[in-house]
Amino acid sequence: MSFRAEPLDLPTPTDMSGDRRKVGVEIELAGLSEKELAHLIADECGGTVEEEAAHEFRVLDTDLGDIEVYLDTAFRKSATSKWHEAGLDLAREIVPVEIVTAPLDPNQLGHLDSICATARENGAIGSRSGWLLGFGVHLNVQIKGERLEDVLPTLQAYALCEDVLRHTDPIDTSRRLLPFVDPYSRALVDCLAKADFRTIGDLIAAYLETDPTRDRGLDMLPIFKHIDQKAVDAAVHGLSPVSARPAYHYRLPDCRIDEPDWSVGAEWARWVAIERIAEDGAVLAELASAWADHRASLTTLRTDWAQTAMEILSRSGHRELLP
Repeated sequence: MSFRAEPLDLPTPTDMSGDRRKVGVEIELAGLSEKELAHLIADECGGTVEEEAAHEFRVLDTDLGDIEVYLDTAFRKSATSKWHEAGLDLAREIVPVEIVTAPLDPNQLGHLDSICATARENGAIGSRSGWLLGFGVHLNVQIKGERLEDVLPTLQAYALCEDVLRHTDPIDTSRRLLPFVDPYSRALVDCLAKADFRTIGDLIAAYLETDPTRDRGLDMLPIFKHIDQKAVDAAVHGLSPVSARPAYHYRLPDCRIDEPDWSVGAEWARWVAIERIAEDGAVLAELASAWADHRASLTTLRTDWAQTAMEILSRSGHRELLP
C-alpha cells in the first residue's frame, strides 16, 4: 500500500510548553559499512565525520544536527583483535548498520529521505532483501504531555488499530519470527479499551502488570520510565534495560530502504494517522465498544478484528490506514 510521502504535521504539533514536537529516527540497514554510510551522510547534508570508537561514527553539524552511525551490536565494543573483527565482518550478513538522528522537526523528514535515496543508490539494502534481515525503522515521537489524557488516547488508538497496520502493510517475515515487534496481547487491548484509569500512574501500573516488555510494535516503557522510574525498574528487573525518554517508541515499520517507493515520510504518515484517530473521541469510543463485542463473541478470531476496525475507520472518514 502507499501513503503520502511528504511530512505531515501531527494533529497536536506542539507540547504543553508550546514548543514544536519532534521525532528522532533510527534506521537499520545493510549493504554499506558504518564508515561508508557516515561519509555518505556528510556528503549529502554537510557536517564532519568523527570516529568515536571502533565501528562507531558521529557526523557532526549536519543540516539535521548530529547523526550517529554504528554497527548495531554490543560486540563492536569488544572487537579488540583480528579474530573479533573477522567475526564482526561475518556478522554483517545479519547485523545492521544503524543511523540514529537527533530529534527532528517533522518538516525535516524529507531531507532524511534524501539520505536514504542516496544510500539506496550506493547499495543499501533493507529487510526484504534476505531471510535473516529483520531490519526496522523506529520513530521516537515526543509526547505532548505527561498527563493521562495526553498519553492514553494515542496508546488506545494504536492498540485498537495495530491489527489494521499489520494487515494492510504486513511486516517482513524475518521480523515476525523475531520477538522484537510482537503485537500487544489481547489482555492488554482489553485493558486499554476499558480505559478504567483515573491517573497516569494507574495506566502505568496496568501496562506493567499486563505487558512488561519492550518487545512490542509500540514500546511504551521509555515514556513510563520517564514518568515513574521506580515502577518500571521494578517491573522489568532482569530484562533488557530501558532508557527514560518522553517519546513514543514506535518500532513496527520495516526498513525497505532499497525499494524506491518506500520512505520514512510514508511511515511517519502512518503514525500521524494513529494520532488523528486518537483525537477523534467518537471513533475511538466506537472502536473500543466494537473490540468489547469482538471479545465477547464465541465465533470471532483475532484475525477478524482488522476487518471490523477497517470498516469503522472507513465509515468515520479515517481512511489513511486503509488499502
